Amino acid sequence: MNLSLFRPRRAVRLRAIRLMAAGLAGAALLGPLLVMPLAAHATPSLVIEVDSGKVLLAEDATKPWYPASITKLMTAYVTFKALRAGRLTPETLITVSANAAAQKPSKMGFKPGTQVTIDNALKMMLVKSANDMAVVIAEGVGGTLPAFIEEMNATARELGMTGTHYVNPNGLPDPGQVSTARDLAILARAIFLNFPEQADLFRIPAIKVGPAVIRSYNKLIDRYPGADGMKTGFICASGFNLVASATRGNRHLLAVVLGTDSGKARTEEAALLLERGFQQSGNIFGSIAPTVESLRNETGPPTDMRAQVCGGKRKNTASEADDDSGPAPTGYVAAGMPQLGDNVTGASLLQKLPPSMPPVEVWVGPFPSAEALAAAYPPPPEKKKKAAAKKPASKKGQTTAVVEPSRPAPKPGAAPKPKPKPAARPAAAPANLAVPPPPQ
Repeated sequence: MNLSLFRPRRAVRLRAIRLMAAGLAGAALLGPLLVMPLAAHATPSLVIEVDSGKVLLAEDATKPWYPASITKLMTAYVTFKALRAGRLTPETLITVSANAAAQKPSKMGFKPGTQVTIDNALKMMLVKSANDMAVVIAEGVGGTLPAFIEEMNATARELGMTGTHYVNPNGLPDPGQVSTARDLAILARAIFLNFPEQADLFRIPAIKVGPAVIRSYNKLIDRYPGADGMKTGFICASGFNLVASATRGNRHLLAVVLGTDSGKARTEEAALLLERGFQQSGNIFGSIAPTVESLRNETGPPTDMRAQVCGGKRKNTASEADDDSGPAPTGYVAAGMPQLGDNVTGASLLQKLPPSMPPVEVWVGPFPSAEALAAAYPPPPEKKKKAAAKKPASKKGQTTAVVEPSRPAPKPGAAPKPKPKPAARPAAAPANLAVPPPPQ
């Protein structure tokens, strides 16, 4: 068994994974296939084949974790179910409520009462990771927010996501919002298998809202050969999360990366995981090939990454957009590598690829309208008038020279005009009068 396949990029030792053998009678649990202890700061990762569900690479895949905005995959899945059931259509208009408008960023920022179609709301939610659009969809599809969340949890149970519980449709921080890499891979795989007609929604590289272009936070799209979508997520407690999909030839893989320190690390880790999966040959688990469903979720509280990701030592405020990785100046041709050496990094696998599609236009209302879009945004707050600058106080013991205005020279023969008396000096300010500091 080649253990190096299991954890690319970080020289870590692997945690024992207990696997449920597919097809075995009862609930007999296999012994640990990997017997090396857990690294101190290892975070969950998983690679599976979409068609077979076979696990290719895994570490801490059953460990509880905060899903953050990867939650929106379930919001989309429940919406796809409603569309297929005929409860609504892609053109159905749904309304931005006051609750939706009050969601924290990232969001579109439309004012209450604005209407969007289901199709446009999905695109904004998945590309912009718009928290307000997730609530708009939930209220529009479920009738009420609690009803939609109940449907999310019911769907998770139907899919066998035994380690998942939802409290909201967008992934904003809540201690009760929890999942695992295993469960997120099951959900992503179910989207591709059950709703293949919706797959293009997850590979949109950018949307166009009026003149503005908003690019996807998934930086693998148009940079990693074969990348064709899925979803990112970030809150301080979760770190940087990513479910990534890629296809090469007749192989379709999913990678789940949770809890990295930055968007850059998330992107590069996913690229390397996918590449290891594509280059892998044979079954590294021996005679029994585990599937993602056969993994057994652990119990306990999720790991909190807040101190590590958003702690005081960080120079900049962490955010979903934190990804400054770029294609290597002399990158490898990923598809042509028969084996991955130690010098191959995630950054070296990223390239500047031709755009897979132009930005996709989205709008408010039933059809594109510049006037409707302008009306959808709340008016900007009025700027406060700047107070007139005060003259700096003179230093003690010094007088300020008074410059007289220039006067025309007297005419010849005319008597000189008397000089004006100097103005009386103002009385000194009381000692207890507070003097404001000068403007900085």
